[in-house]
Amino acid sequence: MKAFTLKNPTSLAQAIEILGARTQGAVRGSHGKLQVLAGGQDLLTEMKEHLVEPEVLVNLKGIGGLDAIQFDAQGALSIGALATLTSLEEHEGVRTKLPMLAEAARSIASPQIRSVGTVGGNLCQRPRCWYYRNEHAKCLKKGGSECFSYSGLNKYNAILGGGPSYIVHPSDLAPALVALEARATLRGPAGEREVPLERFFTLPTEGSVLRENVLAEDEILVRVTVPAPATGMRGTYLKFKERGSFDFALASVAVGVAIEGGKISKARLVLGGVAPIPWRAPEAEAALVGQAMGDAAWKAAGEAAVRGAEPLAHNAYKVPLAKGLVFRALQSLSRA
Repeated sequence: MKAFTLKNPTSLAQAIEILGARTQGAVRGSHGKLQVLAGGQDLLTEMKEHLVEPEVLVNLKGIGGLDAIQFDAQGALSIGALATLTSLEEHEGVRTKLPMLAEAARSIASPQIRSVGTVGGNLCQRPRCWYYRNEHAKCLKKGGSECFSYSGLNKYNAILGGGPSYIVHPSDLAPALVALEARATLRGPAGEREVPLERFFTLPTEGSVLRENVLAEDEILVRVTVPAPATGMRGTYLKFKERGSFDFALASVAVGVAIEGGKISKARLVLGGVAPIPWRAPEAEAALVGQAMGDAAWKAAGEAAVRGAEPLAHNAYKVPLAKGLVFRALQSLSRA
């Protein structure tokens, strides 16, 4: 690991000052000379593997209040970026009012990792593609000229929204939070800005292929806000993993529905593990609205969710897998 300077700010203002003094509004990417440290589960691994070699590391752990999880009087949920995955998973209000989010948190890695990993870190983690994680492969994501997965080993890569890079976003929280219509609050030298979480993540064709989100070098993700769910809304998160209980998703689905008069009045459906961003499926949502809960609606939603998929040589299995997960998730909600 390359030597670096560790900064330990005790306030957001100090952290922003450090970031602002050393950056010029560039987009944070894999070659950033300054990195923000939260739980460190991803960043420290990248540093050990020489995927990123920051000159300065800004440790956020000494900033009070960034780990808060609280509901307001209207039922909206605020989640500090430094809240651990365990604290989110075990929060009684989250389990009761937003079970989809608790399920997504519980599906991540191991209890040991969840006790350290943070909500902000989970949302901002870098790709898990074999080629990106190989320090000797200068792929497109690391400033090279080619996405090696396109014609190489692509069993785990994107079937939707891919090109010119075919990574999949590794976060489990992201699909659930997008389905819950969450918003992200970012703070930089100019103050705070809020963006829908659905717009926080970026496709490889949007701006720089080196990035996965809209964070600038001088900004910090400080919190995520989830609005109070609509009356009658129920949701779930379902994930399929290849190995045991600690793996990343081959495919996943976050789905929420509200039922009035025996028919679906509102639907939100987001796929994970199949695209470079949490993949919202508005066609699948439209296929559900106005329908009664049943096999026909669930199958139609699954078909619509993967419409336009373009599998690579080794990942066509993700198409039926995603359809099956949509069906099973909706089936489980019919019993709720």
